[in-house]
Amino acid sequence: MKDKDRHVIKLPRHIILGKGAVDELGASIRELGAKQVIVLTSRTPLRVFGERIRKNLSENKVYFKMVLIGGGDAFSEAMKLEKNLAQRDRKPGETVVASVGGGRVIDAGKIIAWRNSLEFISVPTVPSHDGIASPLASAPKGRKRYSFYTVMPSVIIGDVSILATAPNRYFGAGVGDLVAKYTAVRDWRLSRSLRGEYYGEYAASLAETIAERIMKCAETIASDKFEGASILVEALIHSGVLIGIAGSSRPCSGSEHLFSHALDLVAGYPALHGEQVGIGTIMMSRLHNGDWTGIRDTLSTVKAPVTAREINVSEKKVVEALTIAHTIRPERYTILGDKGLTKKAAEELARSTMVI
Repeated sequence: MKDKDRHVIKLPRHIILGKGAVDELGASIRELGAKQVIVLTSRTPLRVFGERIRKNLSENKVYFKMVLIGGGDAFSEAMKLEKNLAQRDRKPGETVVASVGGGRVIDAGKIIAWRNSLEFISVPTVPSHDGIASPLASAPKGRKRYSFYTVMPSVIIGDVSILATAPNRYFGAGVGDLVAKYTAVRDWRLSRSLRGEYYGEYAASLAETIAERIMKCAETIASDKFEGASILVEALIHSGVLIGIAGSSRPCSGSEHLFSHALDLVAGYPALHGEQVGIGTIMMSRLHNGDWTGIRDTLSTVKAPVTAREINVSEKKVVEALTIAHTIRPERYTILGDKGLTKKAAEELARSTMVI
């Protein structure tokens, strides 16, 4: 069998969900055969959950090193941490890395684990994106950001009682990242038809199911934070795992993500990733002749932004982002095509979907 014919699927060993799930952290580390853990976190999780985590690790006789991530991007923070880690603190088989926090903290943990051949445990504190369960991390390159493969989390702990305390904005961002599967799969299917790209029917079908479920559950997510957190974290974990199944981010990321990355470039990261992706999904659904009004209604229901004004971005910047989105990842064919949108077409798209 040739290498190009192989498709390796990497999946988590354990996924622990529910109220009080974080109290399984120490036992999970022991089950991995490790004796010590590097815990990456940020100020708010450390203040709110730090003592609980310390107590749990001590009770399970796990040696731990708690590290506070600074304000830089995930890659820079990971590099700084790595320089300060003694070799004894990162022995494969004995040491694992656990991230307790949001996307930047989780990405930094993945990078450290990947570079040092360590297993990784993801403990998200906000339900805002599917990176909590995927093998991808994000890093800057010049003025752009790019995603690259690191490690699939060995364990994912979704404590609903913690996730339910996240600000409402993060719930909206999570919904935005999940409805994106609606357009991502259509872009993938289009690339298969026009470019002969590999297309995984199973992964695509699961991705569409995730988007459909979130659209049906929007009212619950908006009205019941505990149940909403449970619905979101399950869907986000399934979405992240899909990337491992497909061996690509294709089922989860398409033209709507390209728009978000382009917006980062022209407007300087104006909003949460999922918020920008959600707005992108509205417009790209319109290009696909899809149910863009249903996407918009879903986002509005969970109080996620649906207009440029709501994320403090000018009409000019939205149009500019639309016209350059196809250049962000030229190897990834989407509904935007090879040449992208003209300024006139971009403006008409944004206006017709009420984004501007």
